[in-house]
Amino acid sequence: MRSSGRNMQQKLRSCDDVPSSLDWRTKGVVTGVKDQGSCGSCWAFSSTGAMEGINAIVTGDLISLSEQELMDCDTTNYGCEGGYMDYAFEWVISNGGIDTESDYSYTGVDGTCNSTKEETKVVTIDGYEDVAESDSALLCATVQQPISVGMDGSALDFQLYTSGIYDGDCSSDPDDIDHAVLIVGYGSEDGEDYWIVKNSWGTDWGMEGYIYIRRNTNLTYGVCAINAMASYPTKESSSPSPYPSPTPPPPPVTPPPPPPPPPSPTPSECGDFSYCPSDETCCCIFEFYGFCLIYGCCPYENAVCCSGTEFCCPSDYPLCDIEEGLCLKNYGDYLGVAASRRKMAKHKFPWSKLEQKENEYQPLQWKRNRFAALR
Repeated sequence: MRSSGRNMQQKLRSCDDVPSSLDWRTKGVVTGVKDQGSCGSCWAFSSTGAMEGINAIVTGDLISLSEQELMDCDTTNYGCEGGYMDYAFEWVISNGGIDTESDYSYTGVDGTCNSTKEETKVVTIDGYEDVAESDSALLCATVQQPISVGMDGSALDFQLYTSGIYDGDCSSDPDDIDHAVLIVGYGSEDGEDYWIVKNSWGTDWGMEGYIYIRRNTNLTYGVCAINAMASYPTKESSSPSPYPSPTPPPPPVTPPPPPPPPPSPTPSECGDFSYCPSDETCCCIFEFYGFCLIYGCCPYENAVCCSGTEFCCPSDYPLCDIEEGLCLKNYGDYLGVAASRRKMAKHKFPWSKLEQKENEYQPLQWKRNRFAALR
């Protein structure tokens, strides 16, 4: 295993009333001890051990996972040259799962990624968390599941360990971490607390592949720096079936296109040869022997044309008081809106148009300021 700085925010899990001892092996969530051989793939075994544990806790199925797939396919790590458990968790998340040990077997040498087996995603995880660097934080995490940890595994008395609670010659400096293992529980013996640690050196090493490492010491990072690089995968739901998914239902019928927009409103007809916009009213400006020769447009719909004048009023103020320049709602009212001048209607054909002078129609001027106009 290569030493590495932490790449995620560390999380201290709170826990109350933890049991005095815990052994995840007795709960059926730890696979048998494996052997990495002469390949520096401890990181892969620690990673699969943690994923095997959380998957068994969530689903009830203990499935041995493929270290070889991590070595061959996870290009963020270095195969037999070492690696990081967090990177392995990230790769499994991005790949969408990991294959089984039985399908993608361990060879102990670096190989080419089997893309077909890489697509067999039997177990998934949702994420991972790093554990704060203390005995108490590591205990709180271990109460929940088996935990991947880094440690210094270079000491001779560690490599030759056979039994007892180890507190030997290993370094407790995080910079000396060079090995990865799996914490699967904890306990106490004759007043000494220890971690139950699963190694990946086969069952002939230690206590059938396990070691007890002393915990609750005064060392900042614990014996062999075991507190300094702990992490665990997270999982909340069952893994997908390795078998093909059923054929999905056909897509829903495409909804019909929206109806076309309504046609633009047609202009208001003013006799045979003139028109006004659709939201205005035609009013006769000049009449000769009952025939209107010139039309104007009042800027209201359904307006009232003030007879004999160039003014008009809106339909809700239909009474023309031209002397005062007002449109009133009722006879006798003193308050109204300003009467509007009509503007020239447009011709239907491009004959000689009646041109309006720029200043011909000006806003009405109030003859009295007794009441303000309604706006």
